[in-house]
Order: sequence, then C-alpha cells, then structure tokens
Amino acid sequence: MPRKAPSVVPNTAKQKLLEGKQVFSHTQSRPDVDQYCEAAKHYDFTWFEMQHSTLTWADIERMIAACPHAGATPMVRMADEQESSIQHATDIGVLGIIMPTVDTVEKARQTALYSRYPPVARRSSGAGQAGSVWAGVPGGYQNTFNDNMLVVVMLETLDGIINANEIASTFGIDVVIQGNNDLSRFSGWAQTDPRYQSLLTVSRNATLRAGKYWGNAGAQYLTGNPLSPDVRFVQNGPSMDGWTPPARGRGTSTEEPTIGLPGGRGRRGGGGR
Repeated sequence: MPRKAPSVVPNTAKQKLLEGKQVFSHTQSRPDVDQYCEAAKHYDFTWFEMQHSTLTWADIERMIAACPHAGATPMVRMADEQESSIQHATDIGVLGIIMPTVDTVEKARQTALYSRYPPVARRSSGAGQAGSVWAGVPGGYQNTFNDNMLVVVMLETLDGIINANEIASTFGIDVVIQGNNDLSRFSGWAQTDPRYQSLLTVSRNATLRAGKYWGNAGAQYLTGNPLSPDVRFVQNGPSMDGWTPPARGRGTSTEEPTIGLPGGRGRRGGGGR
C-alpha cells in the first residue's frame, strides 16, 4: 500500500513518491528565469545543477522567487555537503537536496544532518526567502518543512556501492539514485556489462531493504531493464504533459546519456505518474 503523507505536502514530488508514483525533473543549469518558469510547469521537480554549472545561490534564489508555485518542486544538486552550503539551499526555498558522489555513511549523515530542523536534525533558522515563498503552507513553513524535505544521495563509485546498505539506512536519507555515467567510469564497466547491472542490483536491494525510494540519473532505465519496475526517481525523463525543452538534444544538458535503448531517450515505466 502507498504510504500516506504525514502532513500537508507542498512538495508535490514527494507526494507522488508517497503514492507509489514516479517523478521526473528538468535540469536547470543556466540563470534563465523565463526558461525556468516555463519548464517548471511541466515536470515533477527542478534539478538545479550546482555541481557541474556556474550557477550561484543568488541565481537560484531569483528563479525560485520569480515563480515559486509554477509546479516543479525546487531541488538542487549540491557541490559539497558543508553545513553552510546546505543552509544556503534551504534558506532560499528548495525542498530537496541531491548529494553527488556519496561514498561513505559519514557523507550521507552530514547531508541529512543539515537538511532538516531540530529535533531530528541541525538546520538552523535563517532569514532567507524560504519562509515567504512557502508562507501559505497550512501549519506554517517551519512546522511542516521536515515532512516536505527530500534528501537524495547519489552512488557513483564502487565505494558507494560497497557501502550501499549503510548509506541507504542512514536516518534522514529518503532516496538513493545512481550517477549512471560516473558509476560506469569509476567501475570501468560499460552500462551494458552484466557486472555493471550487478552494481545496480546491489544498490536497489539495499535501498528497498532500508524502505527508501530508488532511482537513476539515467532515464534509460525506465523500461527494458530487470530493475525498471523499482525506478521511482529520475533526473529528466518525460514531462507530465509531453512538453519537450527546446535545448534537449543540442548538447547543452547535464543529463546522463542514454545507453542501451534505440532511438535515444527512455520512456516512462511502471509506477504511474
């Protein structure tokens, strides 16, 4: 049975996960307010790209402020797990933290530690725009924030896979996904190699055993893979209404490459929207 949300959830991507559905993002790597506000209408969440872009916190702050309720839940892929960095993200109004290259349980714990308020974690109260962006949340922003936050970790190395059980079981981690391209590079195995598939299986098993949501940065795993039925969280993938960003296919996206499917992109798999 789908799990029920513990409170009113303005994080619509989390609500869909709670209902057993899949969620997909658009990736925002440039400080373009108009592009962001248009794309956010069509996806479950926005993947603000801080690891592989020159976006600043001020850039993301302006985009969120321009259309805070456009549709997509604002989430950010971090450049690091420092307290100050996570504090910047939450203070400007994001409702999701995506941490790349999580090799150890210590990094997973650090990520979770500053992503929610006490008593469950150690986020401090700041004066950023988050309170005004989410001012209309029944029960109040701070009182409901912990329930609305999504904390995502990315396994991208063999160390991360070896430690998958501990990482996935970390208190405060909600979602585990692969950085599929990097996992292939770090392991030395192509994504079509059975040994690579075994890495995904280890990650999937650890994640589901811990009661968390599993996914991939590569939309190619939505269909045609033995693990496709368990995919819930994906960077990019199909929009909710068939809309396609103009930049796709022109070499400007930070999304994972599609490997192993004819004709390019993966399609929506099981689990619904």
